[in-house]
Amino acid sequence: MESNLPWIILIGHVLLLLFIDFFVLHKKNEVVTNKKALWETVFFVTNALLFTGAVYYFYTNGMVANPTEIPATEAVFKYISGYLIELSLSVDNLFVIAIIFTGYNIPLKYQHKLLFLGILGAIIFRALLISFGLLLIHKFHNITIIFGLFLLYTAITMFKKNDKEDEPSQKNKGIAKFFNISDQLDGDKFRTTINGKKVFTALFGALITIEFTDLLFALDSIPAILAITTDPYLIFSSNIFAIMGLRSLYFFLANMLERFHYLKYSVFAILIFVAFKLMLANWIKIPEWISLTVIAIALGIGIWVSMVRSKK
Repeated sequence: MESNLPWIILIGHVLLLLFIDFFVLHKKNEVVTNKKALWETVFFVTNALLFTGAVYYFYTNGMVANPTEIPATEAVFKYISGYLIELSLSVDNLFVIAIIFTGYNIPLKYQHKLLFLGILGAIIFRALLISFGLLLIHKFHNITIIFGLFLLYTAITMFKKNDKEDEPSQKNKGIAKFFNISDQLDGDKFRTTINGKKVFTALFGALITIEFTDLLFALDSIPAILAITTDPYLIFSSNIFAIMGLRSLYFFLANMLERFHYLKYSVFAILIFVAFKLMLANWIKIPEWISLTVIAIALGIGIWVSMVRSKK
């Protein structure tokens, strides 16, 4: 019987994780060690995977709307596929975040606070964009072709772009002028007084830039998840859990981002696959186990090649 309980459990669970992360795991501004980041990454990934049990239970008992009437097993596959896609697309986001922190000279001890606030903004933006995307799909049947072409364009652009294009310096000049942002820090404050004038600190500048770039990345990731499923519960849950683990994953990979340089080719391959899946959705239904296999193989090859090349 359909119920609001699955949504209440999902939202309550996310709020609990946010509370644990900010008030228990990171009480004060402190530098996150690699060991701590590793265990936090394991915690969030395990948490996301264990939620498959809840997904299976909800869909088995008909507690979710389930507009596409998929069985519980398929719902689990779609949830995992969506989660892996969002997590893999986030890897590219990690490189940009690292550049933003470097550009604003943000010390390590303040980076977790910015990422935490950035995640809150990302959850809100994703919710709005997902709702809008679902509305378009239900209103315009062939909109998936446009989404697919957009992802295809994104994949090709990402493959061709030079790393230097990610430098935020030129883009930040406009942001700095609009918000009157200083290039100076004042502890963990977002606003301070310099030469008798109230200005925003570099910490605030980094936060605004992170929110803006996440909005741009969301424009890519939302069509990607819509290629897997149009079920609202599966889309929201897989997206939120992928975003939740982004902070710990960043600190775990912060010193090794260059070693995983070839992961961008994995993301490129996944985007190409998802783009064609979207464009052909009205004529060909690709089984979910095939999607999951393609995603897993692409990520596995990217990680393996990166580790082999980094050793050389």
